[in-house]
Amino acid sequence: MRILLQGGTVVSAEGTAILDVLLEGERIAAVGENLSSGDARIVDCTGKLLFPGFIDGHTHFDLEVGGTITADDFATGTRAALRGGTTTVIDFAAPDKGETLAAGLARWQEKAGGHSACDYGFHMTIDDWNEGISREIGEMMNQGITSFKMYMTYPAMMIPEGDMYHALLRLREAGGITGVHCENDGVIRALIADAKAAGQTGPGSHPRTRPAPLEAEAVGHLLRMAQLADVPVIIVHLSTRESLEEVRAARRRGQTVYVETCPHYLLLEDEVYDNPDFLEAAKFVCAPPIRKRTDREALWEAMQNGEIDTVATDHCSFTTAQKRAGQYDFTKIPGGLPGVEHRGVLLYTCGVAEGRIAAPDMCRVLCENPAKLYGCWPQKGVIAPGSDADIVVYDPETEGTISAANQAQHVDYTPYEGMRTRGSIAQVYLRGQLAVDHGQLLAAQGRFIRRGKCGL
Repeated sequence: MRILLQGGTVVSAEGTAILDVLLEGERIAAVGENLSSGDARIVDCTGKLLFPGFIDGHTHFDLEVGGTITADDFATGTRAALRGGTTTVIDFAAPDKGETLAAGLARWQEKAGGHSACDYGFHMTIDDWNEGISREIGEMMNQGITSFKMYMTYPAMMIPEGDMYHALLRLREAGGITGVHCENDGVIRALIADAKAAGQTGPGSHPRTRPAPLEAEAVGHLLRMAQLADVPVIIVHLSTRESLEEVRAARRRGQTVYVETCPHYLLLEDEVYDNPDFLEAAKFVCAPPIRKRTDREALWEAMQNGEIDTVATDHCSFTTAQKRAGQYDFTKIPGGLPGVEHRGVLLYTCGVAEGRIAAPDMCRVLCENPAKLYGCWPQKGVIAPGSDADIVVYDPETEGTISAANQAQHVDYTPYEGMRTRGSIAQVYLRGQLAVDHGQLLAAQGRFIRRGKCGL
């Protein structure tokens, strides 16, 4: 099947141009002006923006957290992703303590295989360290798992600092890259104990026990370790102005540091925790927590300046019934927000349409940079001959309203309920197949993507 997307505005990180795009099978066959249609089916894209398929480098599907499991598994989560223009997700394979990396990977392959509607890959969580895990790093790289994750908080996931340093050295040797969740666990636990002793057990204690300085301190701590190990790192879900300053200081020293942030840190403010209704406040419990207006403004400025490399969702969805588990103890509220479905339209509405960023910037943080960072460029992340025919056709002239009532995410709320949006996703093509047509999800089957080394 040949399809000619005719007269749309093709968006890349370098700029925009009105071009035709010819799809043949699963690949892009040609990009240019006035392409001959031949026997191709013509789709008029006049007035539409053509983005490469969005890549979400940070999702959590079918993940057990605090005795419950995320509301979205790979079937529901990837269908929601596709509806929002995301054609590739990279989830986190998480071995249990004492397990091999291979065991964790096998479990996640079983969760995703045959169930994922969009293409997918995995980061490998390192929550233990020994000679066996060190050997497995190379085995993971050979299987196309080239990025890893470490935690500086959560006792069930974190490893001692000495082990983290040795892991960084091993990743440098293997050519892998790691993203790190940066918060100071020891002080957080002390603040939680103080809050509980004072009887402050509601959701409002969540941001107070995970304040911005504890993220910045952990970012700085990690970056000094990375400096000593001489290895690049990714700061995942960076949320504060102070953390940005730590990154800037490291970059001035000559270090390579990649920064990811999320839509909820760009769009929401910590007043969401002040709602006296428990469930309304609990919906927003995530880590790091939602921050202040000054942080939000600093993140937008950093994106404008090119200091933020990617915008991912950290999609980790729980229903309001699941959130109710922490009604009498805020630490038992399962942490995470849904967002995989709305990232593209949110960034266009609040970024491009409001003049904070341009369409090429949106392409940079949602498409090109994630593809390069996570080793799937130019297969993904660009509209160019030979690349996968993953394309988002965006109509900038329509308007809509975000609502849980009409979302595909398998959860009964959205953090952006009632938000008016500019533009909408008209069509999504996954490897040349029409997967979404004006919000309607069509048949689509995702494929595991073996990734190479970081190329950003």
